Amino acid sequence: MQSEKPEIMTVQEVAEFLRVSERTVYDWATNGTIPCGKLGTTWRFKRSEVEKWVNEQLSGSKKSVTFSPMAIKDILTPENVMLLESNSKDAALLEMLEKLADNGVVSQKEAIVEGIFQREKLMSTGIGLGIGIPHVRMDGIEDLMMAVGLTASELTDYESLDNQPVRLIFMILAGANQHTQHIKTMAAISGRVRNTVLREMLMQAEDTTTIYELLTHGGQAK
Repeated sequence: MQSEKPEIMTVQEVAEFLRVSERTVYDWATNGTIPCGKLGTTWRFKRSEVEKWVNEQLSGSKKSVTFSPMAIKDILTPENVMLLESNSKDAALLEMLEKLADNGVVSQKEAIVEGIFQREKLMSTGIGLGIGIPHVRMDGIEDLMMAVGLTASELTDYESLDNQPVRLIFMILAGANQHTQHIKTMAAISGRVRNTVLREMLMQAEDTTTIYELLTHGGQAK
């Protein structure tokens, strides 16, 4: 018979439950980000409150005042989520495109590579907060698609708006006539990653399944 999960949780148990580091949980508790209480010098957390809090944080309920952003689950598939080994911006982008080509997702890799890198020469797509959103719109792409890559090391050469290194890359490939869908996808990504809790959970994810679930299903911990 499976024992019931304890209602009162420790820092370690919350870290395991949410798949983040204990340091992150301590920071959230100290800053008043996560619901908790203190018994002497020890932080304690109610499981029901933590579950409610994380579901609210990861629900992605905010909407644009002008249009509804594209749902990430409609344009991201599990096989297009990657753990990257590259330690430079150019190498990471090439690694993602190589994997997309190997998966049969892109059929004109050379043209897309050229389009992606030309866009980066105009202006870096590092939006800050450790996020890069390389993108291209061009003829020959029929259906808008997105790939997500998490690097093992920080990309210090990404030239982000806040001068911080990048670790999480959202790559968008769209057709030349898909301007509206492209903008909605950018809005969907921006809206999700500005959530500090979600962003930290994504950065600390250890597998592609966790990243996919966090982005598409609200990331409810189990």
